Amino acid sequence: MINENNKKPLIILTGPTAVGKTELSIELAKAVGGEIISADSMQVYRRMDIGTAKIMPEEMNGVSHYLIDILEPTEDFNVFLFQKYAKEAIEKIYNNGHIPIIVGGTGFYIQSVLYDIDFNNEDNSGTESKYRRELTDYYNEHGADKLHERLRELDPVSANTIHANNVKRVIRALEFYKENGYPISKHNEEQRLKESPYNFAYFVLNQNRDVLYDRIEKRIDIMVNDGLVDEVRNLLNEGCTSDMVSMQGLGYKEIVPFIEDKCSLEDAVYILKRDTRHFAKRQLTWFRREKDVTWVDKDILTSVDEQLKFMKQVLFKRFIISQ
Repeated sequence: MINENNKKPLIILTGPTAVGKTELSIELAKAVGGEIISADSMQVYRRMDIGTAKIMPEEMNGVSHYLIDILEPTEDFNVFLFQKYAKEAIEKIYNNGHIPIIVGGTGFYIQSVLYDIDFNNEDNSGTESKYRRELTDYYNEHGADKLHERLRELDPVSANTIHANNVKRVIRALEFYKENGYPISKHNEEQRLKESPYNFAYFVLNQNRDVLYDRIEKRIDIMVNDGLVDEVRNLLNEGCTSDMVSMQGLGYKEIVPFIEDKCSLEDAVYILKRDTRHFAKRQLTWFRREKDVTWVDKDILTSVDEQLKFMKQVLFKRFIISQ
């Protein structure tokens, strides 16, 4: 369909972890002629299937998926690379005559594509500056909390959104401040005000928090029963270390201490469930801040058919699909 701004269509389906995005995304893609781009920071890694709740080929039901199983666990992945790969995938999908559907729960990744965030002021070359080495040395000597305090002094907004244990992002935020003289949070906020180059519909799937937390806990129990511990152990045996980006993901960093005999499996699973609940809460906080989102409430639209019907009505009104 033609929209008044002649922008190309883009559909986003997001929501907190374990809410049920995968099943709905397949039905949505089949209904509108879409192909799916995964907006997940962990599903890009090969052999990391159980802990990421990765969709398997037999579950894709013939729908093409992008940005799944494209990297080795030893490789780094970040928002800059996601934006690059996602934009390439979007063009392929347009060339196929289909609609790109970004599906996943990593809000900043989605934002980077939706508003075409400019990362030119950020150093993504992988080269290590002298200041970065100084910050790394400081972290090695004083620990993550002290490094995070330095960020809070210069950029409290970023400090509130970047966890102290995410050392790479803390260092990058400090480095950005030194290089540019203003906080990276200001840069990101300016980018958030940009108009999207797409004619988009941004759906957030959600449900009652208690029900969601119950789904999270049950899914983690299934992961453990399906062999999560062996998956993590195999990754460690092939040379992965706990400081790698891949091993910082939920479901992996919590299991490593058990494998290293630093805690019981019961304690590891308790921490994983707790941290995943906290993560879901942070995700929802992020989505509530986003502009022009459409909430899909599973407590009201209880079946996939009802959810799909509602979403198609929105897509029709936005001139993304024809009736």
